[in-house]
Amino acid sequence: MTAPPVLRVTDATVVRDGRPILYDVSLTVRAGEHWALLGPNGAGKSTLLSLLGAVTHPTRGTVEVLGHRLGRVDMRELRSHVGHVDPRHDLRSPLTVHDVVLTGLTNTVERVPRWAPTPEQATQADRLIGLLGLGERHGARWPTLSQGERGRALIARALMPSPRLLLLDEPATGLDVAGREQLIERLDELQHAYPRLASVLVTHHLEELPPGTTHVLLLRDGRCLAAGPADEVLTSDQVSKCFDHPVRLTRVEGRWSVRANRPARPAG
Repeated sequence: MTAPPVLRVTDATVVRDGRPILYDVSLTVRAGEHWALLGPNGAGKSTLLSLLGAVTHPTRGTVEVLGHRLGRVDMRELRSHVGHVDPRHDLRSPLTVHDVVLTGLTNTVERVPRWAPTPEQATQADRLIGLLGLGERHGARWPTLSQGERGRALIARALMPSPRLLLLDEPATGLDVAGREQLIERLDELQHAYPRLASVLVTHHLEELPPGTTHVLLLRDGRCLAAGPADEVLTSDQVSKCFDHPVRLTRVEGRWSVRANRPARPAG
């Protein structure tokens, strides 16, 4: 018997203040698949991610998250089973990396007063901190972390409740080259450590895609331009249409890069 999909979006439309943001978008994500949502600024990527994370309802159409249809389920309870990584994490206390990761169990930004983890939970937090390459920063406090270290700590935090779905909202925002590459390396390792985990990553930079990206959805002006296996969707022609600019894609050792497709200059 085939397992139900982790996500199923059918003809979802979102209208805000009388203006459509998404038009009839459909998407199915199964266990072990790693999707990327790509498109220019204003394409509707963040709006679609808010549907997938059970943050908002569609105006029309249906959205099923972890087998539960939005509108027929407690949204807050459902969100506790989704690992949502938002780089705009509004932490104001100088918590250590270990404490930040543990807040993933209470689904809060700050530590809950008088709440204490079990020894097993503390061990799990340590394991995830190591898996994300932060073992030496275990006791470092949040204000002292680099942007890249914060991002990886938030991924470890999102994995604490053992979710079936991980959502990453532009996780490489603000990172330098070293931080970006460390992040991508750890995301790729996660795919091997959690083979059944499904993920959806939002970006508008193809260079930020991990090599293990299996599927891609291209959004333009709130509409799905193409969706399917990454090698079929990520072509020079499709990406040029998506970003309304002629580009040329290349892929080396599993990583994509893109350049402007300039006409050849005449000889002489």
